[in-house]
Amino acid sequence: FGKTVGLDWTQISAQASAKLHAFNSWIQNDGYYLFGLFFIMVLFKGILLAAAGPAPNYDMQRILSTRNPQEASKMSSLVNVVLNPFRYFMVAGLTVLALTNFDTLYTASITEPDFESILPQVLATYIPVGLLGFLMAGLLAAFMSNFAATVNAAPAYIVNDIYKKYINPTASEKTYVRMSYFASIAVVLVGVSIGFFVESINKIVLWIVAGLWGGYTASNVLKWYWWRFNGYGYFWGMVTGIAASLILPALSHLYPVSVLSNSPLPANFNMNAFPVIFLLSLIGCLLGTYLTKPEDDETLKHFYKNVRPWGFWKPIHRKVVADDPSFVGNKNFGIDMFNIVVGIVWQITLMAFPVYLVLRDWKLFGVTFGIMVVTSLILKKTWWDRLKYVD
Repeated sequence: FGKTVGLDWTQISAQASAKLHAFNSWIQNDGYYLFGLFFIMVLFKGILLAAAGPAPNYDMQRILSTRNPQEASKMSSLVNVVLNPFRYFMVAGLTVLALTNFDTLYTASITEPDFESILPQVLATYIPVGLLGFLMAGLLAAFMSNFAATVNAAPAYIVNDIYKKYINPTASEKTYVRMSYFASIAVVLVGVSIGFFVESINKIVLWIVAGLWGGYTASNVLKWYWWRFNGYGYFWGMVTGIAASLILPALSHLYPVSVLSNSPLPANFNMNAFPVIFLLSLIGCLLGTYLTKPEDDETLKHFYKNVRPWGFWKPIHRKVVADDPSFVGNKNFGIDMFNIVVGIVWQITLMAFPVYLVLRDWKLFGVTFGIMVVTSLILKKTWWDRLKYVD
């Protein structure tokens, strides 16, 4: 790809239907036309989210279900092997069917495009009855696993971090269990209620992965890499970021917020707002941290000795070494950065080679599959085999 998507459906034929000509204009106004810039922004967002560690929902639950750091690392890598290739076989196949038969499949409005109406038509028209049942069961299972994990995680925050800590710290265990039931029911009801007001899956997904995660990212990055960061900084960073992700879309029609509607990406407010929300959240983190006392030394030393994070931890490192001269900090920054770069290439090939196989582009399939094999061998030597030395 280049600066733009580079698609022009009007070149198919002079007699192309009005729907294909309309489709061409939709591409230029759906928020992804400047694909090179979009790719850079997504890469920037992805690096920050990866630095923030596992999300505090099903990602964290999977990590905590392992017995040790070695198993956690292996599990995280195997998730990509299990999910990505098979997922993109299906995605590529359905996309090819949708694009090649768009003229007959799309029956919605030409003036107000509804891309989300195409997938149900593809499934109903081209997927055999028995296979369609398995596919729908798989899609529902994927939805339920995400939904259940989020519902299970929410009561822990509501009950432990709010009710138990600030409202009723002396309550019995039965009371906390009942409160978790009520919290779970409340979360489900709120989620279902919001669903009635959502007009587009694409818009709500963009808001979650761009706007909402912009508010989540700063706090969760700083907690690993900066010794001075404390609970108040985390709280106010999250509050500021989430508030910004809720308020900015509501003000999108007002200047200067309206500038984000078409700049730098045209018609992609949520992605344009990500850096702004991240910056506001970062300001909340810094104010919350510097206006309150740091965490006590024992807590910081215990965390540093067990996690051995990268980043700005020298004051704590000196204190840990003073107590235990045999302690050695994390000296693997260089090899870890190398593995991250190789790992990014490896993950991309896991998604790319199924697409090229479905498209029968044998040259690019061979290239991406070969790169996947080479990067797998490199990671086996520089990462997988070294996990046995992880405490």
